Amino acid sequence: MLALIAFLPILVTVLLMAVFNWSAKRVLPLAWGLVCLIALAVWRMEPVHVLGYSLFGALKALDVIIIIFGAVLILNTLKQSGAMQRISNAFRHITKDHRLQAIIIGWMFSAFIEGAAGFGAPPALAAPLLIGLGFPPLAAAMIGLILNGTSVSFGAAGTPLLSAANSLTTSLDNAGPARLTMLLTEQVALLHALVGFFVPLIGLCFLVVLFGEDRSPKHAFAAMPFALFAGLVYVVPYYCTARFLGPEFPALIGGLVGLPILFWTAKSGFLAPKTQWDFPPPSAWATDWRSNLEPEENHGVEVGMPLWKAWVPYMLIAVILVTTRIPAFGLKTLLSSVKITIPRILGIEGLDYELAWAYLPGIIPFTLVAFLTHFLHGMTPAQTKRAWQNTFQQISGAAVALFFGVAMVQLMLNSHVNTAGLDSMMTTMARFMAAVAGNAFMFFAPFIGIMGTFVSGSSTVSNILFASFQYETALLLELPPVLTVALHVVGSAFGSMISFNNVVATCATVGMMGAEGRLIKRNLIPCLLYALMAVLAALLLRAGGIYARIW
Repeated sequence: MLALIAFLPILVTVLLMAVFNWSAKRVLPLAWGLVCLIALAVWRMEPVHVLGYSLFGALKALDVIIIIFGAVLILNTLKQSGAMQRISNAFRHITKDHRLQAIIIGWMFSAFIEGAAGFGAPPALAAPLLIGLGFPPLAAAMIGLILNGTSVSFGAAGTPLLSAANSLTTSLDNAGPARLTMLLTEQVALLHALVGFFVPLIGLCFLVVLFGEDRSPKHAFAAMPFALFAGLVYVVPYYCTARFLGPEFPALIGGLVGLPILFWTAKSGFLAPKTQWDFPPPSAWATDWRSNLEPEENHGVEVGMPLWKAWVPYMLIAVILVTTRIPAFGLKTLLSSVKITIPRILGIEGLDYELAWAYLPGIIPFTLVAFLTHFLHGMTPAQTKRAWQNTFQQISGAAVALFFGVAMVQLMLNSHVNTAGLDSMMTTMARFMAAVAGNAFMFFAPFIGIMGTFVSGSSTVSNILFASFQYETALLLELPPVLTVALHVVGSAFGSMISFNNVVATCATVGMMGAEGRLIKRNLIPCLLYALMAVLAALLLRAGGIYARIW
């Protein structure tokens, strides 16, 4: 009964967003209020704790909002300078086929950015690039989220995977923490590689069926050689990096190796489809495919801008991300130490908020590079003003949704601080799923990961919350514990395509606030499909005895 009550706010949120198409900025304040009532009436939390953890969550939302702001600002700056138009034209010269463009940008370019920055930044950067190439905004948002899942576990220098490994307090065969981390890294990378090989093809299937003129999957299968090749040139260096170097660099190196290969492949026509595929003409687009922003005039588009100059902001972003995320350079520690701290919120011991603003990619590099671009591209004061004004207008709705959404999550996470002696709402839901699953628990493991990311908005948070729970439950049920945790980590990564934070952030960057429910509905099916494929891969590994050496 308690689990059903804990699930109620999530069910209400999904129902209102996915079925009734309410916007996130309408639904999430309501869901937060429902969680408050449950926390007070059922979990018997003190009112000061309910308010304190809600305020803490609202402050934590600033982290995400700053990332969104930076991503939208760099987009609007490049629009106003004319660089986005120049980049879009260059991609058209590489290939005019939207299927190949989706894979190059949504799969490979996003993977590189995920490896360096993570935290929702890749779809927020990739989707606007796709729109510049002629993608309907809803299609760009959808494919950007769907194709990004494989790289999430090793995003932001391996933070999600390391969070899972650090939460495991016990290990088998007296293996130390370092050994356990490498075992988990290898298993997660192997599962992701086995599934990820097919991800570009699956993503194309959803793209052409949902947004094609004749809605036929044959157009995806026509591009199957290129899609599978794209999967291969990413997952091979991805897995090898994880196997031999650890969790910090698989996504980064996979994207770095694969991106120039795909550029050459598409440019040369190797493995390319014989016929070109396109979306219906914009006049035939459904209303819900479109941005709800007013169409912009191309103020000051510099048609003659050299391509290298247009790409300089993105190159700066990539260089700064790499140098500030790899510990060996020393900048990661320096930037992480620059913080704004609010101790003891409402006098609650241990409830301290820290904003490491200099380390957030929304500030460095996104906002920094946007500022530099004003000078690099010779923008006028009027263009600069429009870029900043448009950015503030775009993120206003997302900010409301995120303030209440993250406040709700933090309240659910910390609801174990109560007078009723109950576990937190999150733990209660997970234990319920474990009890229902029984010996089929491995089947449910990735879905717990998806649930954690869907609610919390972060694969990292999902891993912190439930990795140790998955490990201990697997031990009790005599299942391979590291493989079970690996399934959770993989599920939490795929959950990013339907998580509130990522969906709201991506919708904000493409000007589709209010379309979050439609996007979640479209992404739910590939999310669940990926999870089922991961379970199948894990069962095959177990049956083949590959798991035995990590038991």
